[in-house]
Amino acid sequence: MEAWLWPICAALAIAAPWLYFRWARQRALARALSPAEQAIIERSLPFYRALAPELQRQLQRMVVQFLHQKKFIGCAGLEVSDDMRLTIAAQACLLLLNKPSKVYRDLHTILLYPGAFIAERAEVGPGGVITAARQQMLGESWSDGRIVLSWDDVARGTLDWQGGNNVVLHEFAHQLDSESGSTNGAPYLGSPDSYRSWSEILSRDYANLRHEAWMGRQDSVLDHYGATSPAEFFAVVTETYFTRPWQLAERHADLYGELQKYYRVDPRDWLPAPPPPAPAPAFLAMPLPTRSYAWADW
Repeated sequence: MEAWLWPICAALAIAAPWLYFRWARQRALARALSPAEQAIIERSLPFYRALAPELQRQLQRMVVQFLHQKKFIGCAGLEVSDDMRLTIAAQACLLLLNKPSKVYRDLHTILLYPGAFIAERAEVGPGGVITAARQQMLGESWSDGRIVLSWDDVARGTLDWQGGNNVVLHEFAHQLDSESGSTNGAPYLGSPDSYRSWSEILSRDYANLRHEAWMGRQDSVLDHYGATSPAEFFAVVTETYFTRPWQLAERHADLYGELQKYYRVDPRDWLPAPPPPAPAPAFLAMPLPTRSYAWADW
């Protein structure tokens, strides 16, 4: 063989696997969801038919990419079905509509348990003594590219969409949060001005939620679990934004506006407004005093 052909052959040999991978990926992403797959997505998102046609197309494309790139592993004897894969993919991709995205670039594996699972934790006690603890979990997002979910709780959140709790939205919000380089309640926002506004509003509402949790108030639209850290606050408000948007907008208008700028959709376009609540008895209608503590560190 002529000497000048060796560099060309070597370059082709190096490029061939990359070219094949790219061709296979493009081919996989070009496929359309089957009618049966679309029916599963409609069941996993009860408001799917209310989405604008362009949003439906976006969602379908991202679901195809998600299923091509992510690996699902059943744990504790669970056999993962197409219904499970599509339900999780559709709800996860809901957070990406109208946004330039590589569909959770750093995520590669979803571990799925049949129900709540036990996680080992190290707890620091008095005097710095570290003890092992076992906690029952519904979901968990790891920094190494894995998410753990309880299928029972995924299904429960799907059936009661407007109940305010959705483990898929919660854990995938953590994945978005981590794209900024750290999981601290501030995802990648793009500009210093955006971070200033985000920090001001979310810090205030986070501090107020901590106060409400401390006082034991039960009338919050936000789950008190969001008071445990700024990262959990962002995950909880994401759940609420997509499941109870009307209530969130009424009680936390500024917070709703920040989430609307970040997520670039308004779930009130898809979900009906709830009926007005029954009037409270007069002795319960008196407003409680509120204080804001600047405990958040964004």
